Formats: sequence, C-alpha cells, structure tokens
Amino acid sequence: VQLVESGGGLVQPGGSLRLSCAASGFTFSSYAMSWYRQAPGKERELVARISSAGSSTKYADSMKGRCTISRDNAKNTVYLQMNSLKPEDTAVYYCYAAGPRRWYWGQGTQVTVSS
Repeated sequence: VQLVESGGGLVQPGGSLRLSCAASGFTFSSYAMSWYRQAPGKERELVARISSAGSSTKYADSMKGRCTISRDNAKNTVYLQMNSLKPEDTAVYYCYAAGPRRWYWGQGTQVTVSS
C-alpha cells in the first residue's frame, strides 16, 4: 500500500497550491479519503474529507471557502486545491485513506506559506 503526496512547496500569502495524493495497493474507490495537516508543536488536524464516490465532502472551518477536495477514482488520486493561503496554513499535509477495516497514511508533503 502506498499513498504518495506531491505538490507541496513554498508559496506567498494569498497564493495557491494543488496537492495530489496517488494511491496504490488497495481498492481506492472503496475508501473515503482525507487530507490532514500538522504544524510544528500542534496536533494533526483534519483539513478536508471526501466520500468514496466523491458525492460528499467535509471541510475544517479554517479552510471553508479556501479549499476544494476532489478525487479521480479512475486515476486513484485525490486532490486538494488550496487558495488564499495564509502563513497559519504552514504545515505538513498528509493524505489519509479510511476503509471498512483498514486505514493508511501517506508520508506527508510540506506546505510553507511565507513572504
């Protein structure tokens, strides 16, 4: 099983990033997918979640209106489009797959919002 995040990096305040998470080794279309983040000295927190079919989404209050989670089950990939980024969005962003009896984490990708 692999969850490989990409798309992180350094961006200026107000900028945008699109994170991707490529999944392999499990039945991607059967798993709800989420993005979490963890800033230094803070607990890991949910950013966004999408149901297995992509019909339902949920966002953290801090990110509502600034990000969109989507998935392509044909490509086994989940995305997180983030806009109007703020310095407080700086964190390691993790992909998370939740299935009926198993769950998996990616290794994370660093997002740094700074001028």
